[in-house]
Amino acid sequence: MSEHTMRAVTVTEFGGPEVLTVKEVVRPEPLPTEVLVRVHAAGVNPVDWKTREGQGMAGLQTFPLILGWDVSGVVEEVGFGVTTLAPGDEVYGMPWFPRAAGGYAEYVTAPARQWARKPATLDHAHAAAVPLAALTAWQTVVDTAHVQAGQHVLITAAAGGVGHFAVQFARHLGAHVIATASAARHPWLKELGADETIDYTTTRFEDVIKDIDVVIDLVGDAHDNTSTRSLKVLRPGGLLVAVPSGVSPDLARAAEAAGVRLAAYLVEPDGPALTTIAGLIDAGDVAVEVEETFPLEQVGTAHAHVQAGRTRGKVVLTVTD
Repeated sequence: MSEHTMRAVTVTEFGGPEVLTVKEVVRPEPLPTEVLVRVHAAGVNPVDWKTREGQGMAGLQTFPLILGWDVSGVVEEVGFGVTTLAPGDEVYGMPWFPRAAGGYAEYVTAPARQWARKPATLDHAHAAAVPLAALTAWQTVVDTAHVQAGQHVLITAAAGGVGHFAVQFARHLGAHVIATASAARHPWLKELGADETIDYTTTRFEDVIKDIDVVIDLVGDAHDNTSTRSLKVLRPGGLLVAVPSGVSPDLARAAEAAGVRLAAYLVEPDGPALTTIAGLIDAGDVAVEVEETFPLEQVGTAHAHVQAGRTRGKVVLTVTD
């Protein structure tokens, strides 16, 4: 490869993991206010495989498509006007979402202020596990729900990438955290700060809890009507933040009838929040869980692993040394 090309995972049609192909493509160049980042690691998220299949953010993409929004790497070059970063800076970010960012590649360009300095205590593989999942958790728990000390917060799918951050952020704010996950994950979730755990495989949460202030639902109605069932556990005026499925007209009507509030949510790039999150990580207040890493060439295996839906924390692709 020349200095003008790079390896990247390309998609030319929607489908299964077999449509993910590592090819040599043209390396991007930073525009004014952008930086070129050499990618060391890229996180794999559910939205990646959903988009690959033609769901998720597929309607916003064009072919050929390079998937991936979670990136950790080193600034290689800065465009005109950039004063906050310099070549050699270690950064992490979730650029461009929901537009294509091209994270499954050796290089990525994006506006400088969509990046933040990588947590100093993390290697690139663990840093790449943070941005999309942690920003989703932060923006739901802090910016949308405004969780306060003493509130009771239910987090579904708490052992996943977003969930394990949401548990920690809610606990950091002083909330009483109730987490749903399979029984094997309960000891770990309690280490992260969950006060109560519910085994979703044996117990329906609406049968054992009530008067909840906030539900962060990371499952959605597509799976066992989880969002609709969440309405039953909220106190009057409580808030359901529906993350994966959004808010259907039926769910909105049910929330109104139940006298509770409802918020749809989609994550967005946020460099300042990533700076705050990096501080929490470096202070030891937030842990990052990476279940497994795969080299870029095994991206199909990584997708299949995440798509199985049993991941503890995150799965990450290693891109460059």
